[in-house]
Amino acid sequence: MRRPTKLERIYAVLTVVFIGSTRLANASGYALIDQNASGAGNAYAGAAAVAEDASTIFFNPAGMSYLPNSQFVASGQAIKPTATFDNNNSKTIGSTNLRGGNGGDPGDWGFLPNFYYAKAVSDSIHLGLGVNSPFGLQTQYENDWVGRYQALNSKLQTININPSLSFKAYDWLSLGAGINIQYADTTLSNAIDQGTICYGKLGSASCNALKLTPQNNDGNVSIKGDDWGVGYNLGVIFQPLETTRIGIAYRSRINYTLKGNASFSNIATLLASKFQNSAVTADFIAPDSVSSSIVHQLNSQWDLLGDVTWTHWSLFKQLKVVNSTGAILNNQIENWQDTMRYSVGASYRYTEQLKLRVGSAYDQTPTTNTTRTARIPDNNRVWMSLGANYKLSPSSSFDAAYTHIFVDNASINQGAGTAAGQLQGSYNSSIDIISFQYTHTF
Repeated sequence: MRRPTKLERIYAVLTVVFIGSTRLANASGYALIDQNASGAGNAYAGAAAVAEDASTIFFNPAGMSYLPNSQFVASGQAIKPTATFDNNNSKTIGSTNLRGGNGGDPGDWGFLPNFYYAKAVSDSIHLGLGVNSPFGLQTQYENDWVGRYQALNSKLQTININPSLSFKAYDWLSLGAGINIQYADTTLSNAIDQGTICYGKLGSASCNALKLTPQNNDGNVSIKGDDWGVGYNLGVIFQPLETTRIGIAYRSRINYTLKGNASFSNIATLLASKFQNSAVTADFIAPDSVSSSIVHQLNSQWDLLGDVTWTHWSLFKQLKVVNSTGAILNNQIENWQDTMRYSVGASYRYTEQLKLRVGSAYDQTPTTNTTRTARIPDNNRVWMSLGANYKLSPSSSFDAAYTHIFVDNASINQGAGTAAGQLQGSYNSSIDIISFQYTHTF
């Protein structure tokens, strides 16, 4: 038997660590901003300028110029989203009430790991490598919920490998760049109301004779696909004053053509020709973003931080899945809108060993009341964060942070005029995040 190569072993380890870890996106849309714990306590205010440790590789690679000769960071976030759905007269295409429960809590605990290493190769050049998951979500509803024809399981998981370079052009100016080699894996599943589809094809008399009646003969479909994509990130940090840094960072979009399979189960013989297992493809985009950050050292104890981030979510116009014959299996219109995220924070040096952090953020949703779906029942968010850094020794430190995210109630009106029925109601959601990090300087 052929022994796996070193690269294959590394990929296998990354797959075990990352795939299956992410649950629900904790930034708007399907983004995951939690890429360290050192920034979590400030709600990621100043993330593109602070350059506190090697995790700057993700937020702004130019920040490596401010690091010691060699540094390793291992970080993780335990994320618990909570959501409840309140049904409001959801009905079938024939105006009959949709039956079923509220779906339970579609969120669950998930773990998001991230790793970074940066090393100086000269007085002006640093090289770095980051491994993280910038995008991801999972919503998992109970099989008999009222919106089962819209969504059961929706999952996006990514692995991002990010080699980076920084160059200190002047004492006051640093530049950075990185390549993002990113893997995306997706799963979409939902129930199929075969009775309603049969009524539309043959009429109630024929379908009743075949015992195919609305909401009583559910089939199921699961669509899976994956792909690799490549993008880049750029950054610059200005230091106009000894006490002030300004950072600007850009992450490019990444285009995917997801390829996989659609698998159907519990399909009635009459409808077997309509629902056949097949290969599928779907175009998918991880959006680009721009962040502008500032960090100002007010005095020997206090740092003030701020950040504004724009994300190009309007690229996500539809979720279209096509099978090998060209037939459209899913064509959900999304029409998301671009968003802004605003954050402010402060850090307080309590002692030489202990630094305390606080931060808050307002995160706009890319969804609207007219296009929101059960797969991503997103809305505007407010972050409240606390954190601390403790120096274990001159060469190592530990960070911990806690964030609670308040999510605005999200109304939904999805699927009117389709065989899936019209899902109407609202979501009440929140997210809790516990972050931790170990940093070691060589």
